[in-house]
Amino acid sequence: MLKSKLAEKADVSDRTFSRWVSLHRAQLEQMGVSPHAHLLPPHAVKYVCEEYGIILDDKQVR
Repeated sequence: MLKSKLAEKADVSDRTFSRWVSLHRAQLEQMGVSPHAHLLPPHAVKYVCEEYGIILDDKQVR
């Protein structure tokens, strides 16, 4: 899922969402996610959603 789509679902700007994600850089890098990635794999989307209470339909995470 695109970071911009997650920002939209969280009702925050892309810039704010990027700041949120930067707080979890080490954890995301351990998951194999590049700090500059625009697209997050499903396991990273799940992690970010759990951290920030973002609710997605199961269909959106795939």
